Amino acid sequence: MGVKRWLEAWPVYRQLTGTDPLGRGKAAQSARSAGLAPRTEGADRVADSVCPYCAVGCAQRVYVKDERVVQIEGNPDSPISRGRLCPKGSASKQLVTGPHRERKVRYRPPYGTEWQDLDLDTAMDMVADRVLAARRKGWQDTDEAGRKLRRTMGIASLGGATLDNEENYLIKKLFTALGALQVENQARI
Repeated sequence: MGVKRWLEAWPVYRQLTGTDPLGRGKAAQSARSAGLAPRTEGADRVADSVCPYCAVGCAQRVYVKDERVVQIEGNPDSPISRGRLCPKGSASKQLVTGPHRERKVRYRPPYGTEWQDLDLDTAMDMVADRVLAARRKGWQDTDEAGRKLRRTMGIASLGGATLDNEENYLIKKLFTALGALQVENQARI
């Protein structure tokens, strides 16, 4: 490589001799970075979403190519976050594409030392059976004075901060119908 080519490859030289004296554009661009394209460029579609991490509700744009998430960015049209995301929201792509994400139901029986893979129907049946058993075991029909209670102390619910009003309403209805008294939301704690 000649001295002239070597000098032209040096960003400071390009900044001093070119049309980018502040070094914020072409002067700072390497040959490698000049050939890069944004991950969002080849997306088939963009889906609007909300960050799942806290109660702020920052809007996200989810870029999808071949039915796979390729990038998640803040939505600049959002009056809440105006296109900005915190570090957790910026890393939320890992929720769906990370190599450590579990993609099947894992179960470790009581006193077991190994995880087992379960199909979803079996896992859902196990959850339903356990909810009903806990309800039955903790059921209180009356108190010591004979007053009707019709409640269970064996079930409680702690909702997440990203649930909207409609989801919280439905969860409250479900757990109240089951007889649970302890229904709370993480956003209030």
